[in-house]
Amino acid sequence: MERIHQGCQPAEVIERLRQAKGYYITNTARDMSQSDYKNRILLHTELLAAPSRERAGYFSLEITGGASVHVDMLRKQVDPFVKLRLIRQAMPTTMFQTLCRGVNLFGYRPYPQNVIRLTVREFAHYVDVWRTFDFLNHVPNMTAVFEEVALAGKINEPCICFSTGPEHTDQFYVNKVAEILDVTGPDIILAIKNHGGLGTPKRIGQLVDAIKQRFPDLPVHYHGHNTDGNDIGRIVAAVRYGAVIVDASDAAFTGYYGPPPVLTVMQTLKEEGYAAIGLDEAAIIETSDILTSQRGYYEQFESQIRGFQPTVQTHKLPGGAMGSSLEQAVKGGFLNKVPEILNKELPRVQRELGNYWSVTPGSQILWTTAVSNVLSGERYSNPSGDLRNLLLGKYGPFPFYQPEEWIYQKVLGDNWRQVLANDSGLSEIPDVDLAQEKAELHEKMGAEPNNQQLVLYLQYPKDAIDFFKFQEEYGQVHVLPPSIFFKSGGFEIGQTLYFTDPHGKEPIIEFGPSPVDDTGVTRVFMNVDHYQRVYNFQPEHSAVANETAVKLSKEEILDLASAGDVRASFSGAVYEVSVKEGQEVAKGDRLVVLEAMKMQTPILSEVTGIVTNITVKTGSSLHAGDRILKIDPVA
Repeated sequence: MERIHQGCQPAEVIERLRQAKGYYITNTARDMSQSDYKNRILLHTELLAAPSRERAGYFSLEITGGASVHVDMLRKQVDPFVKLRLIRQAMPTTMFQTLCRGVNLFGYRPYPQNVIRLTVREFAHYVDVWRTFDFLNHVPNMTAVFEEVALAGKINEPCICFSTGPEHTDQFYVNKVAEILDVTGPDIILAIKNHGGLGTPKRIGQLVDAIKQRFPDLPVHYHGHNTDGNDIGRIVAAVRYGAVIVDASDAAFTGYYGPPPVLTVMQTLKEEGYAAIGLDEAAIIETSDILTSQRGYYEQFESQIRGFQPTVQTHKLPGGAMGSSLEQAVKGGFLNKVPEILNKELPRVQRELGNYWSVTPGSQILWTTAVSNVLSGERYSNPSGDLRNLLLGKYGPFPFYQPEEWIYQKVLGDNWRQVLANDSGLSEIPDVDLAQEKAELHEKMGAEPNNQQLVLYLQYPKDAIDFFKFQEEYGQVHVLPPSIFFKSGGFEIGQTLYFTDPHGKEPIIEFGPSPVDDTGVTRVFMNVDHYQRVYNFQPEHSAVANETAVKLSKEEILDLASAGDVRASFSGAVYEVSVKEGQEVAKGDRLVVLEAMKMQTPILSEVTGIVTNITVKTGSSLHAGDRILKIDPVA
C-alpha cells in the first residue's frame, strides 16, 4: 500500500488506515525538540532536514503545537506561521500534524470559544492532523476544536491521555473512547497519548486490545516517550494488538525523554513480521546524516540530567516537561533538590491531587506544587493560582476522586467550603470582542495586524507584542543557522560571517566597533551585505529601580501586605498589573498577576484603600520580597 499524501480527504485517509496491512510512522520532530532540546531546534535546521523527510514517506510530521508555538516567538524569534509556510514549500506532500491542548489551545489556561475557533481556523491552513487532548480527559474541553477541525476538512485525532494506577483501567479508557465518538462520529483516528512513557509493553498491549475489541474499525495511533528506555517494547505491543500508526523520530537527535528512533522501530517490527507502509529507509538514514552535523550546536539545551529514567514510572513527569523543569531547577538554584522532588514529593502530590494525567497544564501544576512544597518546607503553603483553579474545578471535574479536605483548607483558606460553594465549577469564559482586540493590537504594533498575528496575540499578549517589535527592529532572524544564532562569547570586531539562508541566498555579515556613549547605550555597528546598520542597546537595569533586594520571610511579607505594602511572595515575572495609581481597591481585589514556571498567581489586596505607588510594570522580574505597590489603607 502506498503512502498517504497531504491533500487526501479525511474519509479517504481513515478508510485507508482501516484497510492497512502494516503500520505507518509519524515523525514527532516537535516532541523531540521539546523533550530533549527545550524546544530550541531552529527553523534553519528543520529546513535542512525537510527534503529527506519529505522523501521518507511518513504518515505525518508533527512540526507545530504544544509549547513550540510559544517558544518559536519567545526563544527562537520566528513567526510560527512563517515556519509552517517555509517548511510546507520544502515538503509539499507530507501531512503536517499539531498537538493541541483543547480549550487551552497552545497555551496554559482556558481560552474563550471564539478565540479557540479562530486559532484552529488559522492553523488549519497548514495543519492536516489535529492531535487534541485534555489533561483531565474531559471531552467537553476538546469539543470546539473537534468541530472546527471537521469544518476545515482536516483530520481529527482525539487523545485519551494514559497513566497508571488502580483507577486507570481498560474499562475507564474504553468508556472515554465511547464518549469521544459520541461527539466526533466514527471517522477519526484515536490517539493513545502516553506522554510520560508509562506502563509496560504488556499494559499498553492490553489497552490497545481492549479498544480494538470494542471498536474494531477505529484506527489507533500510539504515542509514547522513551524516558525509561522501554518505548520500543510498548510500540511493538501496540502494533501487535492493532495500532496502525506509531510515533518515532530521527536517530541523530533522539535523546532520553522524547520518542525512540525511527529506524530502530522499523527494524524491530520487521523481525516481528510487520511492514512499514510507504517508508523510504534510505531517506530516513539521510535525514539523520544531515542532522548529525547539527546536534553539537544544541548541546547547551540538552538535559542537565542525562540517562534513561525508569523512575518515571513513579514520578510520571512527562518527557515534554523534563527538560523545561530541569532548566527551571538550574535557574532557580535547586537542581540538587530534584531527586527528592521527583522521587518523593511529586508522586505524593500526584496521589493527593487525584492521580490525574501529568500533562500540560496539569503537569506544571503538579511540578510547581511539589517544588514549592520542598523548597518552602511547608506543604501547600504557597499555592499557585492554577492550583487554586484546579481545586475549584475551573479546568473540569476530577476524574477519579477529589483531594482531601485539609488540602482545600490550605489552598483556599479557612472558609474553603464557602469559597467552593460560591466559585466552584467550570465557568463559562465569555467571548472577547475580536474587532476590539485587533484594534488594540494595531495600536500596540503601530501597524495593521493580520488574523495570524491576532491569534498569537490572543494567546500570549505580552510575548507576542515583544516578538512583533523585535522582528520590526531586527528583521527575520530565523534565517540564521544555529552556529550563529546560538554562538556564545560574542563576535570579534572585524569578524565576517558567511551562511546560506533558507532561500538559498548567501548573506555576508561584518562586525564593526561597539562603542558605549555617556548614557550607557551601546551602539553596535554591522555591515549586512555591505550595507551599514547601527543597533542601539540600552543598559540593563534592575527590574525594580533604586531598590536593594531584601530577604523577607513569608510571615513578614504577609504582615507588610496587611499594612498595604505589597511584596512578591516568590520569584517570578509580572504578567499583569490590574490596578492604577489613585485607584480605590477593596480587600480581596486583584492587584497584579505573577507568573513563574508557566503558572499564573494573582496577588490580592489584604486591605481596603487607595493605590498610591506602583513600582513594577508588565514584564518586570521580581525576587521574593521585592516591592510591587503601596496602598494607603482607609478606615
